[in-house]
Amino acid sequence: MSPAWGRRLSVATAVLIAVFGLYLLIGGAWLILLRGSPYYAIAGITLLAIAALLWRRRAAALWLYAALVLATMAWAVWEAGFDFWALAPRGDVLVPLGVWLMLPFITRGLSPAASGVGKGGAGRGPVLVLGGVLALAVVVVGVALAHDRHAIQGTVRPMGLEAPAPDQAATDYWPAYGGSGRGDRYSDLAQITPGNVGRLKLAWQFRTGDLPGPNDPGEITTEVTPLKVGDLLYTCSPHQIVFALDAATGALRWKFDPQVQRNPGFQHMTCRGVAFHRTRPGATTADGTPAPAECPTRIYLPTDDGRLFALDGETGRPCDGFGDHGQIDLKRGSAVKQVGFYQGTSPPAVTDKVLIMGGAVIDNYSGKVPSGVIRGFDVYSGRLLWAFDAGNPDPNEMPSATHHFTAGSPNSWIVSAVDEGLGLVYVPLGSSSPDIWGGNRTPAQERYDSALVALDIATGKLRWSYQNVHHDVWDMDVPAQPSLVDVATPAGSVPAIYVPAKTGNIFVLDRRDGHPIVPAPEVPVPQGAAPGDRLSPTQPASQLSFRPRDKLTGAQMWGGTMFDQLACRILFKRLRYDGPFTPPSVRGTLVFPGDLGMFEWGGIAIDPRRQVAIANPMSIPFVSRLVPRGTDNPAAPNGQHPPGTELGVQPMYGTPFGANLGVFLSPLGIPCLQPPWGELAAIDLRTNTVVWRHRVGTIRDMAPVPIPLELGVPMLGGPLVTAGGVVFLTSTMDYAIRAFDVTDGRLLWQDRLPAGGQSTPMSYEQGGRQYIVTVDGGHGSFGTKIGDYVRAYTLGN
Repeated sequence: MSPAWGRRLSVATAVLIAVFGLYLLIGGAWLILLRGSPYYAIAGITLLAIAALLWRRRAAALWLYAALVLATMAWAVWEAGFDFWALAPRGDVLVPLGVWLMLPFITRGLSPAASGVGKGGAGRGPVLVLGGVLALAVVVVGVALAHDRHAIQGTVRPMGLEAPAPDQAATDYWPAYGGSGRGDRYSDLAQITPGNVGRLKLAWQFRTGDLPGPNDPGEITTEVTPLKVGDLLYTCSPHQIVFALDAATGALRWKFDPQVQRNPGFQHMTCRGVAFHRTRPGATTADGTPAPAECPTRIYLPTDDGRLFALDGETGRPCDGFGDHGQIDLKRGSAVKQVGFYQGTSPPAVTDKVLIMGGAVIDNYSGKVPSGVIRGFDVYSGRLLWAFDAGNPDPNEMPSATHHFTAGSPNSWIVSAVDEGLGLVYVPLGSSSPDIWGGNRTPAQERYDSALVALDIATGKLRWSYQNVHHDVWDMDVPAQPSLVDVATPAGSVPAIYVPAKTGNIFVLDRRDGHPIVPAPEVPVPQGAAPGDRLSPTQPASQLSFRPRDKLTGAQMWGGTMFDQLACRILFKRLRYDGPFTPPSVRGTLVFPGDLGMFEWGGIAIDPRRQVAIANPMSIPFVSRLVPRGTDNPAAPNGQHPPGTELGVQPMYGTPFGANLGVFLSPLGIPCLQPPWGELAAIDLRTNTVVWRHRVGTIRDMAPVPIPLELGVPMLGGPLVTAGGVVFLTSTMDYAIRAFDVTDGRLLWQDRLPAGGQSTPMSYEQGGRQYIVTVDGGHGSFGTKIGDYVRAYTLGN
């Protein structure tokens, strides 16, 4: 390279360093004013001095740069410890830039007079020192990379006091959404093992053809877990089209399209699954009359426009004797009947005689929205048997000509769990509408707000309830189907229910009476409600929990580089944050765990024989900002459609505020909290302790460059665990299905998916072969690739 070009590059480098320094100085000074770390301002001043020395062609620039890298390394380890992903953004600009400064066309142009190292360039001294410091930085990073300080290394204890596996009919390998009514997401099939899972091959693939259209909302999703009964696999697509597939080949047997109304204002367009019922010999209806011969096997399909269908499981034709020629209007009984305000996004819980149905109610639109009432229907006729309206002082009051169900009462948008032996259905509830301000809620609405209620299957009467969050203004509803398991102890079997919550808590209760098995004491939480609202002084904190034990700090703010990390630190300091349950505010509140929660609708999986639970918690903070009424935030609807998403400005009509909700991201769109953002963990049910815990998922499909870096990424969907000792998981933001050893969490196998796998896999046997099925269609608001794939894997030769 000619000397002239070397000088030009040296000058350009000086200018670039000066720009970096000016940014860090200005941002760092702002951070100091916010009582944050002084490092960035000091680094900015140092970089400006280095730029000036380079401009003047002084070799002292290298000495000063070496000192900066050394000081940065010491500061980074002091703040973050030997955590590779926490260290990376603190040095991923400085180290490459240091290597650049060591190149001959830079060093040759530096004046020896200032350095005292001889003529003809900077000399070896500063270059060797800078090189040594950079080498030391690489060693520090290598040490951090060799050990994941967030991981828990452990081994599930050998099977001892084994509980019996749930009973399954010979060919009904997955007859309910969660594998069974117990919500355990467990298969007692053992053909696939850690030793042979690497031989899994794609057996068949089916494409539904159901893709987003112009009149769909932003949150159109594929979150379905199929059912397998007899030789048929039943699944559904985002527009609630049902497909019955041959379980061995994936060939289409029949499909049913309910012709769901489409509207971009719907908050969701999804189908998490269908429900199944088989008429037993000698069966009777809820009235005691003989069960009809029509539709001996039935598929129940809820829709996003508020209907519930009963279909013949063999033909797909509507069961004429159910409701109005095969369908029920779920909006009936509510005063508000606007299409899209009440959506059946999840399948009902089905028992021998009673079908229990909840539904999603539009979030944060208004207090005048449909009721979230839970209803029990006759499985054969569709006749309404009972109601549980959580917002009514008399929750079992039936609708009449003079009574409608309570508007905006707590709803249940996910599947319930069932214990027919105890005669109970366990219903997870959300909060009253709207979610983020609760000053208008009545005492009746507060009773079961964000609670788990245990209802009598036959009557809908409350047996017991357990509140997960008091006066919920954070959208911290009970988001997942709870899981039932009989825990084996030296004193005998204990009938337990595990309730994963958005807060990261897993509440462990005796499912007979709701008494906590794992203590969950009330702990003080931040106060200072928004004007007109109120707060509970305490919240329950289960001793089995993945919630953060300590408050977040500026040191945990993250970014792809030191520059957006600085921006995240400034954003963090500008928000109100006093720890979990910091109330919403006009200033803006950091909500962590965020609105997505540490647990979402995927729930947990239970291996009843090994007495272990598999969980996949995630950690993504949100920002909640109350927006006072004004020109852009009117107090009443003005003819506009409701928002077609749960993010952004939410109107919350009827309250003093709207709410602006979003993920806590850097200006580059990267999460501001350092990873891991998603993990997989095993819990010993006998001790209720975490045995192993590992990050899962790469940024291959999130980053501009598709590098498969294992940071641990956000997930939507849940795990599957099998008797063969293998855990299967999709749901991550990268497009993969993975298999893990249930014993220690080791990754055993993975395969690339053609679209986002935001669903929960399932397993069944057909023709002597065990299959693993995943439905991969992506998720609109989660940002994963949209598709229409149903994929089945089985062991190859």
